[in-house]
Amino acid sequence: MTRFSDKKIRARNASAWLVPDGDNRTDHRLRGDMRRFADDDEVDIVIVGCGAGGATLMQRLARAGWSVVALDAGPFWDPDADWVSDEAASHRLYWTEPRVITGDDPVPLGSNNSGRGVGGSMVHYAGYTPRFHPSDFETASLDGVGADWPISYQDLKPYYEAIEEELPVSGQDWPWGDPHSYRYSPHPVSGNGEIFLRGAAAIGLNARVGPVAIANGRFGNRPHCIYRGFCLQGCKVNAKASPLITHVPDALAQGAEIRANCMVSSIEVGDNGLAKGVTYFTGGVEHFQRARMVAVAGYSIETPRLLLLSASKRFPDGLCNDEGQVGHYIMVQGAPQTAGRFAQEIRMFKAPPPEVSSEQYYETDPTKDYKRGFSIQTVSPLPITWAEHVAAQGHWGEVLREYMRDYVHWSTLGALCEFLPRYRNSVTLADEKDRHGLPVARFSYSQSDNDTALMKAAQRVMEDILKGAGAEEVMTIDRFAHLVGGCRMAASPSDGVVDATQRSFAVPNLYITDGSVLPTQGSANPALTIMALAARCADHLIAGSRRGLRPELIRQ
Repeated sequence: MTRFSDKKIRARNASAWLVPDGDNRTDHRLRGDMRRFADDDEVDIVIVGCGAGGATLMQRLARAGWSVVALDAGPFWDPDADWVSDEAASHRLYWTEPRVITGDDPVPLGSNNSGRGVGGSMVHYAGYTPRFHPSDFETASLDGVGADWPISYQDLKPYYEAIEEELPVSGQDWPWGDPHSYRYSPHPVSGNGEIFLRGAAAIGLNARVGPVAIANGRFGNRPHCIYRGFCLQGCKVNAKASPLITHVPDALAQGAEIRANCMVSSIEVGDNGLAKGVTYFTGGVEHFQRARMVAVAGYSIETPRLLLLSASKRFPDGLCNDEGQVGHYIMVQGAPQTAGRFAQEIRMFKAPPPEVSSEQYYETDPTKDYKRGFSIQTVSPLPITWAEHVAAQGHWGEVLREYMRDYVHWSTLGALCEFLPRYRNSVTLADEKDRHGLPVARFSYSQSDNDTALMKAAQRVMEDILKGAGAEEVMTIDRFAHLVGGCRMAASPSDGVVDATQRSFAVPNLYITDGSVLPTQGSANPALTIMALAARCADHLIAGSRRGLRPELIRQ
């Protein structure tokens, strides 16, 4: 039973029907005929960043008749020309501009937490799209850790449902959190997925196939997945969802403009305390785009950086930073990966990495010495990433080569551990400069004892699953995934940067619509929640504009 028909989905977002139905995956005419605004045109809104949050907001507002310009620092990707079935050649999908990492546990930035170009990091995410649990919105009240959100799960639920239909999401009925079902049935699983299911059954663990933003069948003009296994390198066939194909086409058709390769350097605020536009670089030339409203969607490193770069006489410590909240409470997820060696060939590369997952350990277990929990998923690293796994065990030379020759016999699982928000985990400005002469971001991260305990617990469970399935040898690599926080939403400016509608406390016509607003992160991949929040923000803005309110008067 589906909640929405294709007709109803198309009426609010026709992107899947605007993707070409044929050998080409990009509608070049749609891009070529895109509406063009002048820098001197005062558009209704300028959006900085065109990923999960920025593209969703752009599409919703353009469809409501707003004049919208979205600026992205990276290229306007063409799946046919730009994406290849080559792990090494796909590294340019990542944000590779210089950054400084520090802290007790420095977090590498790049392939699994930083996107570049129109579509953002969803272009190279695996495709997992779980919802957050109701408990994620009140961890302080329930578990005495983290922070309570100024909204509840029920506030976001209708937007989860809508975005799940638009991506769309495939998977088995979901028993955890708020139990729900998906429009598309689960995909068949590969050897890696079969190992997870077999091992889970052996130890009494409940596991499900999905949820993934990959249609199991055609959706509009988008084709069925061909199981090529290169989801993290950009989906060449447009089967895996990303904003580039799920929201950008409809936004362009509705009159939005996207300017790629445009690096925003500051948000300008007038004497009246309102944002009046953004300064940006493109082709080595500085420009200024006028706008009645500004939305920032650069994610958890670049959004705080941009606010800090936008310091002025009124905001000497950075825009919206009167309370010292900008850039703080940044979170990563602990993402250890455990591999097991089997006598039979597994060939984990022969399917999309996202197949089977479990949230059985997601919630706080009062019998444990840690709070909150973790989820477990199939991950299926390709050979270069697999070599990093092996090298992390101290294997080099002939031993490393032997492990590489043995690649087809290995199965790999990954965990997402809910690391807790800490004020000290932050983005500040470094002394080093980028190619535009702007200070780069310095990202400092240190784990808590609770974080470390979660990593160890997740590793034990993954080892048990693989051994239960018959693994002869196991190995684990400690790593991190995703980024959220840095401009979190809160009930008051002393606790965050934006309110429940994602409007900044300090500048009434400045909104933030990316993962930086999340107060906590759960043990779920964040993409779906970021898109749902952006859609909710758009509804708030549209409702206010229909009442004839000026941007600075649009309130919750």
